[in-house]
Amino acid sequence: MIYLDNNATTPTDPKVVEAMLPYFSNKFGNASSRHHAFGWEAEEAVDQARTQIAELIHVDPSELIFTSGATESNNLAIKGVFELYARKGNHIITVASEHKAVLDVCDALRLRGAEITVLPVNRQGLVDLDQVADTIRDDTILVSIMWANNETGVIQPMEELGLVCSEHGVLLMSDATQAVGKIPVDPKKMGVHLMSFSAHKMYGPKGIGALYICNHKPRVKVRSQIHGGGHEQGMRSGTLNVPGIVGFGKAATLAREQMSEEASRLQSYRTRLEHLVLNEVEEVLINGSEIHRLPHVSSLSFKHVEGEHLMMSFNQEIAVSSGSACTTASLDPSHVLTAMGMTETEANSTLRISFGRFNERREVDQVANAIQQGVLQLRAESPIWEMYKDGVDLSR
Repeated sequence: MIYLDNNATTPTDPKVVEAMLPYFSNKFGNASSRHHAFGWEAEEAVDQARTQIAELIHVDPSELIFTSGATESNNLAIKGVFELYARKGNHIITVASEHKAVLDVCDALRLRGAEITVLPVNRQGLVDLDQVADTIRDDTILVSIMWANNETGVIQPMEELGLVCSEHGVLLMSDATQAVGKIPVDPKKMGVHLMSFSAHKMYGPKGIGALYICNHKPRVKVRSQIHGGGHEQGMRSGTLNVPGIVGFGKAATLAREQMSEEASRLQSYRTRLEHLVLNEVEEVLINGSEIHRLPHVSSLSFKHVEGEHLMMSFNQEIAVSSGSACTTASLDPSHVLTAMGMTETEANSTLRISFGRFNERREVDQVANAIQQGVLQLRAESPIWEMYKDGVDLSR
């Protein structure tokens, strides 16, 4: 079976597993045990991993807080800023195409008195910089905009957003879960003050993530959301997941070493796939910006074809997605695609294909052929497609 759902999760790299294994058995110490060698050994491993991750994103190791994943990091960042900066204001700006791990947090804060502005995106999936600037108020405390979208791969103009927020003296938060390890990410250079990301999107283990919090110009603070021991500089209590952190560190090192070659290779796979599909199948749309997007992601919509039915035609051979893994339990169309101006029908006709480290070039033609055959079969059985081809106006 060919796995092409790497935006949902990536397989853990064998080198990462190898690095983690000793910390489940021989090196099992608690990193907070400061009175014996087992604890010292675990603490040293955590420190090394923190440095490895910091090197990947060009920050100081002391600016990284370990969490259980990007969802917790988003909660800590947004809720933590809302609570600690309450004297300044209660206004938060975000974007309609954000992950639910941001949008749902903002909805929860509405119930606690926060004023939330959700900005639109254009058909390319990009936010309007002027609109961001015009929306910032005296009581705005945070702008939260994801680095790269999980469904379309669209990359937001983070450096320009950083300049806008800097000019207005407002903190900028970014969910960079899909970007870190895939493309160069430098929050300090881009003017990002808080940034969430997760190991399992970059060939590390599940259950471990991090939050970058800028500690210099400006020094940012957040209020802890989990209490009980004061771990992680008092911002996230709880016994550290040492094996997971070690794996996270190893994954970061591998990403730093392989990123350029890997991005180029996976982009070539995506380019070939899109070329084969668009040349052989009519009425196919690439969703979002074709310029500003991650190198390994393709979001394709097929006119008058149900995405779920299309996946069923080959889901014993190929694993892809119709959207975010975190929202597939819902029957509603993708909020990301509808935010980009697509109709519910168009959104439901979409596949998300995300290549990864362990895919091979030979798989591309096989996948393209399976998609072609699936679309042709479904359209051959569809009276709606026949009516469309006969020129019937289906918009009425």
